[in-house]
Amino acid sequence: MGLIIRRAVDEDAKRLLEIYSYYVENTAVSFEYNPPTEDEFRNRIRHTLKKYPYLVCEKDGFVEGYAYAGAYSTRDAYMRTAASSVYIDKDMRRQGIGKYLYTSLEEMLKQQGIVNLLAGVAYTAEEDEHLTHDSFLFHKKAGFVPVAHLQSVGRKFDRWYDLLWMQKRLTDDIDIHSILLQ
Repeated sequence: MGLIIRRAVDEDAKRLLEIYSYYVENTAVSFEYNPPTEDEFRNRIRHTLKKYPYLVCEKDGFVEGYAYAGAYSTRDAYMRTAASSVYIDKDMRRQGIGKYLYTSLEEMLKQQGIVNLLAGVAYTAEEDEHLTHDSFLFHKKAGFVPVAHLQSVGRKFDRWYDLLWMQKRLTDDIDIHSILLQ
């Protein structure tokens, strides 16, 4: 496939913002109304990289997607649970990039001692021009299961959308004591 996964760097901000902006401006996948500035996006990357992986996928030397994780909550009891996101260039979907990114992300998170991975997925019972079931089906295929269904919590394009919280247990056999000593 010619895919390479690597850590995001500051210089990726412009391209990652291009990918993300499509979803903000044209879909309900993101509940943001306006894309952030390039500086804001660069700061988001930097903030994430302080503690969590932020990965990009290159195909033939060009960034086609990205995935990252972050804290689910700042409370100490949640330190082994993370939330994830993945975005693929709109013209490169269904080519295995998302799966490849998530596989790499999950492996890195396991090494950090993350046990549970969550994903907030925008959802609608009936697909429309702004939201399909693609993200839900992608996460389901990746081993996530729905654990919470929040109804009509995001309003975008003059209609209400639901949010599904999906969860994947990254490991059942984890020696927490050895991780805490790291």
